[in-house]
Amino acid sequence: MTIRLPGADGALRTYEPRTEPLAATPGAPFTSRTVFSAAHVVADPFADVSPDSPAAVDWDATLAFRRHLWAHGLGVAEAMDTAQRGMGLDWAGAAELIRRSAAEAKAAGGRIVCGVGTDQISGGTLAAIRAAYEEQLALVEESGARAVLMASRALAATAAGPEDYQEVYGHLLRQAAEPVVLHWLGPMFDPALTGYWGSADLDAATEVFVEIIAAHPDKVDGVKVSLLDARREIDLRRRLPRGVRCYTGDDFNYPELIAGDEQGFSHALLGVFDPLGPLAARAVRTLDTGDTAGFRALLDPTVELSRHLFQAPTRFYKTGVVFLAWLAGHQDHFAMVGGLQSARSLPHLARAYELADGLGLFPDPKLAEDRMRTLLALYGVTR
Repeated sequence: MTIRLPGADGALRTYEPRTEPLAATPGAPFTSRTVFSAAHVVADPFADVSPDSPAAVDWDATLAFRRHLWAHGLGVAEAMDTAQRGMGLDWAGAAELIRRSAAEAKAAGGRIVCGVGTDQISGGTLAAIRAAYEEQLALVEESGARAVLMASRALAATAAGPEDYQEVYGHLLRQAAEPVVLHWLGPMFDPALTGYWGSADLDAATEVFVEIIAAHPDKVDGVKVSLLDARREIDLRRRLPRGVRCYTGDDFNYPELIAGDEQGFSHALLGVFDPLGPLAARAVRTLDTGDTAGFRALLDPTVELSRHLFQAPTRFYKTGVVFLAWLAGHQDHFAMVGGLQSARSLPHLARAYELADGLGLFPDPKLAEDRMRTLLALYGVTR
């Protein structure tokens, strides 16, 4: 059977869905790379809320998805950008998510890191920003999870220059109980973070970033770089102090960055590993055996889907991630906190379905096809 999908030109085209998924089985954590999937949250579709309301989360489905990722050996990066931090999920919701997921990770034996930011405030003094970071850091540490110090919109709006970033981050690193991951999220993911580290010039910003790390190498487990610039990440990776990991957040170039070169490689903390979980796990296990070519053969074909999901405006990639989770049967609906299911067009979603189906990402291809047909019918595609 075939299905008719709308293209970007508005015309319908015929697509023949595959009938068999790609083989992927659960397994133990990896040995050659540390890999985290930044995980999405599942909305409660029956909650009577508006896009401006606090997030209503389906906790059972949200935690079940994390167990799915852990079962395949992936770590979970919790309460980060993919979980709609600052785009539907406020600090109160994120705090509850961290508590629940950290407890679930302990029970399941899964690896977890959690986002620490300042989203309980919208601005203020440097002292207020430090206090907001400290509140979130304390909660994550009390939960038993490792912290990811995320970029702060409040700090980006308040800092007068590089010295303010050095002061705030130096203060936080000195008091952190365990080494943290520093997160550099580029403005393509969040325009409010333009000029982070005190300069819109990325070379100048990189110097400040490296100085902060070099001043506290014992307190930095690694850095997560989300700039969608492979060469810049490689250059930064080569400058990191010994023992400080580079976690790629580059959803455009991750196969080559994880594979690495003669001078090193990147670990991973990626939003695209939410929909790619089982396939990504199979690829990394292949890399664990030393088979770099086999790793690339599995992961390179996924880049077209990832680049599609993360196309501009990049911050709306979460819509495609949740859409694919619905098609894959990980949740019963295509509703998102903040009503963000409306953030991508039908042609965009149709292409995401086609690419994901072609990769064999759906455990039940017929279920995915039926759900795609349901969505098409809602938009008036009835044949």
